[in-house]
Amino acid sequence: MNFKIDNLQYCNWTRKIFEINREAGLDAVHVTIVYHEDFDELQNVISSWDKYFKENSDLIFLGKDFKDIEKAKYEKKTAIFFGFQNCSPIEDDIGLIEKVHQQGCRFMQLTYNNQSLLATGCYEKNDSGVTNFGKEAIKEMNRVGIVIDMSHSAEKSTFDAIDISQKPIAITHANPTFWHAAKRNKSNDLLKALADSGGMLGLSLYPHHLKNNNNCTLESFCEMTAKTADIMGVENIGIGSDLCLNQPDDVVEWMRNGTWTKFKNYGEGSKDKPGFPKQPDWFLDARGFKNLETGLKKVGFKEDEVNGILGNNWYNFYKGID
Repeated sequence: MNFKIDNLQYCNWTRKIFEINREAGLDAVHVTIVYHEDFDELQNVISSWDKYFKENSDLIFLGKDFKDIEKAKYEKKTAIFFGFQNCSPIEDDIGLIEKVHQQGCRFMQLTYNNQSLLATGCYEKNDSGVTNFGKEAIKEMNRVGIVIDMSHSAEKSTFDAIDISQKPIAITHANPTFWHAAKRNKSNDLLKALADSGGMLGLSLYPHHLKNNNNCTLESFCEMTAKTADIMGVENIGIGSDLCLNQPDDVVEWMRNGTWTKFKNYGEGSKDKPGFPKQPDWFLDARGFKNLETGLKKVGFKEDEVNGILGNNWYNFYKGID
């Protein structure tokens, strides 16, 4: 059975977006529900999702394990897996890891760009690695079944997480630096270590992670995918689009600034381009999966390899979450 899975979306959710995801044939989507929220604020986000599930029950439901991907495929729905782009909801209490898992969290980044209580983010000058609290958090995440996500983490911290975790970790949305040297993209050595440990890389369609930004061509992206497969093995690669739809520019400002600064931080943008970048025309929304399928075949991937990249590899990875 072939699956289609997008391992990261952060949208201003509407029924139309859920319909687009179904039109694209997405059986599962890992959605971001946290950037800077603490545990109490998380409860408000979950309440909003309870409403989405109730009002769109013909299209979506909360996914908790790989069997829910199979269920979604059978019922022609999309399983929604909750993910955190920061560890802020667990505050400084390791007991909250089990609680957020009970509420549906299946992916958690140890840090979002900056130093956290768990690890170092990719925007810090000095990377001190995973902290003592981080080591204990990884053990607890392994125990309850939350995937360690190092998409926004610095390199030493990511190597540490790979070494400490008893289960494979994920980098859900990033690209290799050999193609585009964004701060959030990853080195060849790191990608090799990730693959050797059984981990997964979700290739990102967010323009700041793409060569030539929103002028990136489908051919260039697919050629990069082929070279990454040479480094990691095709079975360790999927899509993590980092797709942001219907979001006003003040949301990306909040993502970058949080509550930690009074000065405007442009992150991967700039003063001249402070808002959300425009998507490349071949991936405006999830229906771009069809273009990816065509492009990947054109650069030489076999049909079963394409099916792996577009979803089956993530499905196989999800089997090890619990």
